[in-house]
Amino acid sequence: MDKQLFADHLATLCKRYDDILEQCGFDTLNVFSGAPTVQFLDDNYYPFRVNPQFKALVPVTDNPHSWVIYRRGQKPKLLFYRPVDFWHYVPPAPQTFWSDQYDIELLSKPDEAKAFLSGENAAFIGETARFDGWEIGQRNPQHLIDQLHWARAYKTPYEFACLREANRIAVGAHQAAEAAFRAGASEFEINLAYMKAAGQGENTMPYGNIVGLNEHGAILHYTHLSTEPLPESERRSFLIDAGADCNGYCADITRSYAYRDGEFGDLVTAMHEKEKELVAGLTPGASYLELHKSCHHKIGQLLQQFGVIKTSPESAVESGLTGTFMPHGLGHFLGLQVHDVGGHQTAPEGGTTPPPAEYPFLRTTRTIEENQVFTIEPGLYFIDSLLAELKESQLADEVNWDKVEKLRPFGGVRIEDNVIVHADRIENMTRDCYGE
Repeated sequence: MDKQLFADHLATLCKRYDDILEQCGFDTLNVFSGAPTVQFLDDNYYPFRVNPQFKALVPVTDNPHSWVIYRRGQKPKLLFYRPVDFWHYVPPAPQTFWSDQYDIELLSKPDEAKAFLSGENAAFIGETARFDGWEIGQRNPQHLIDQLHWARAYKTPYEFACLREANRIAVGAHQAAEAAFRAGASEFEINLAYMKAAGQGENTMPYGNIVGLNEHGAILHYTHLSTEPLPESERRSFLIDAGADCNGYCADITRSYAYRDGEFGDLVTAMHEKEKELVAGLTPGASYLELHKSCHHKIGQLLQQFGVIKTSPESAVESGLTGTFMPHGLGHFLGLQVHDVGGHQTAPEGGTTPPPAEYPFLRTTRTIEENQVFTIEPGLYFIDSLLAELKESQLADEVNWDKVEKLRPFGGVRIEDNVIVHADRIENMTRDCYGE
């Protein structure tokens, strides 16, 4: 990664943090990376996940018991944990593209951090339980966190570069996963092919990979990963929702495939076109909620086109019928977290703008703005529990149940891209990596 690109990024962050700390009445911000947790009744640890507010300040994602101390107007200080330990991997002292931007102190024991920390006019962000009696400042002040979360929606050129690289890694892995599917691999084997191509293990991936064959594509967060390969006669469809990491930034990509040509393959192709139309609607000043409503109209069009419903798309949206087939939201902010923060926030000072009752799972109600990064992920599924409810409802007669039964064995289709909103254009990082 380019050193100057990161230096410019950190300069932007420092100005941002200076302004936010001043508004919130603090001089110092102490941010803890987090620490691994011992499993219940065991002596092994759960996988470590870094505090996202820590990696927002420094691209270190795998080193617990570390700190960033930021004082207004000063160079950030990184307390980097390097124990004397022959049981576990000890990372080297940082000497990389970002290390010159920090005053770095090495800790051999977690408690050595006390000597560098001050609670005077300070705020602390992190897990608090392990710091009883420590002078670290006001703990997790909500008015400060609100300001930081709001600002996280506006990405810098360095963050764009990380997100593009995460997409490049993920797209190569998606292509390997498709090849494994077409070669007859099991879900478990497909996932191994994905991780091998990405060069990232399950503890590095930003979330648990969703790898579903046939009906499993209708389980929105399916991570069971069957080890049983399917005979060729039973291979119908494949849905994969999987990402990658670059310096703590996430890719989040979904693709669906038909094993053979036919109606489901035509549905996948049609969904790609609808998804690209929705991506084109990510323009500064537009409402993400209105784009989500437009998505439901497009799902209604597909349901009508493929003979699943007998009514018009407009009627299907108005009655809520489309919600049975697309129960989730259109997408979300993307960045340091897969579902990046601030999507329902009303203003920098806080407050919540919840999604409307008819779309309870929509993760973003903010106005679309320049330098924001979103996922766009329309889907159409045949989910047993939702179809059972629909069949008992007043809308049952508006559905062609023979067509539902024909498509149900394919599970569902979802297409998801990662998109940067620029002032004058939309950058579809995912499709750029596919060369489309």
